[in-house]
Amino acid sequence: MQDQIRQEKILGSRRFSNYFWATLLLIGGLMFLLAGISSYLKINLLPFANTTELVFIPQGIVMMFYGTLSFGLSIYIIATLFWDIGSGYNEYNKVENLVKVVRKGFPGKNREILLTYPLNNIQSIGIKISEGLNPQRIIYLCLKDERKIPLTPVQQPDSISDLEDQAADLAKFLDLKLENL
Repeated sequence: MQDQIRQEKILGSRRFSNYFWATLLLIGGLMFLLAGISSYLKINLLPFANTTELVFIPQGIVMMFYGTLSFGLSIYIIATLFWDIGSGYNEYNKVENLVKVVRKGFPGKNREILLTYPLNNIQSIGIKISEGLNPQRIIYLCLKDERKIPLTPVQQPDSISDLEDQAADLAKFLDLKLENL
């Protein structure tokens, strides 16, 4: 039975890089916010710097703006970590002749995203590799109606050989052809 069903777990937003950026933005945002408030109240709220000497307009208000922006962005990243946005799994089931793509979204009535495709509606497995400033290495499920459903998570790109091995293994498992997009 296990040779007929394959399930790949997809890591969502709970990656080290998101924890790092949430922490950095939270601490930095609070420091900037406290520096701006200190310049307005003329009370030193930061023990390692004397921010009471800053002129509130324009320096203090700009520090408060950057602090608020950074703090808000960190709260957003923390919320995506808490909800684990983007996590889920891909299931390839030869018994039921289905491919299921399941992901978690933002809270609401459509929190669980479930895409189901019959195997006879799938044309091929596609690979897209683009290098440059924003490299992309993605495995797609190419449907007969020309839609392309991404199967790989958003993350640091895998090596090209690993991606090709994964795609070839999946194409062999599903008895589909492999194509370069």
